[in-house]
Amino acid sequence: MKILRNISFGQYIPRESLIHNLDPRIKILSCLAIIISLFLLTEFWGYLILGTFVMIGIIISQIHPKFVFKGLRSILFIIMFTLIIHLFMTEGEVLYQLSFLKITKEGLIKGLFISCRLFILILATSLLTLTTSPISLTDGIEKLLSFFKFIGMPAHEIAMMMTIALRFIPTLLEETEKIMKAQISRGADFDTGNIFNRTKNLIPILIPLFVNAFRRADELAIAMEAKCYRGGEGRTHFRQLKIRVIDILTLILTSIITIIASVLF
Repeated sequence: MKILRNISFGQYIPRESLIHNLDPRIKILSCLAIIISLFLLTEFWGYLILGTFVMIGIIISQIHPKFVFKGLRSILFIIMFTLIIHLFMTEGEVLYQLSFLKITKEGLIKGLFISCRLFILILATSLLTLTTSPISLTDGIEKLLSFFKFIGMPAHEIAMMMTIALRFIPTLLEETEKIMKAQISRGADFDTGNIFNRTKNLIPILIPLFVNAFRRADELAIAMEAKCYRGGEGRTHFRQLKIRVIDILTLILTSIITIIASVLF
């Protein structure tokens, strides 16, 4: 249950900061630029530049860094597992050998590369969701996808589905924790036994969780129909998105940072 409480991805924290007030389209494009740049880097200096840039964004957003890093605890196992796999499965110069297990220099470098990539990727996407409300995120995605309407892409519907999925991540995690507490009060044990027993013990959690998820989806569909929701055709927006000078400057700065990191490193 500690893992569930440590997940911050998908949550939104309202603040009056420069990052919060940026146009959602600019934040989405900046996040995409950072993610693309991460997969082009070949040197650790590039990761240092992007990591520092994201950390500066977290500080400017006025969100406590402890809350942002708290969300990384949930994927710490994945990062460590990825590092270990590369350490022992990559051929190259042997640094240490224990029986048939070999730690190679190339495996260590590659594992650190992938770990840094995952670390910065989660930080960047968490910063996006923590500083952008679900409504703004929907509007931003819809506006960006509207360029593909000429090929028949339902921009509004896709944006709505993506935003609803993000919005319900914290809700489903909260329900999972409640169900786990209810099962523990009935004598369930999720911490002892081998991996097969632990997996088997998850069944009493998954079944009510899926039932609640389908129930929420049905209630949401009924509520949207009651409000005469008919998709994006002919819909208007109470808040119109406008690109300001600060938005353009932010996108230019992000582009320069990512290009420098990708080209030089």
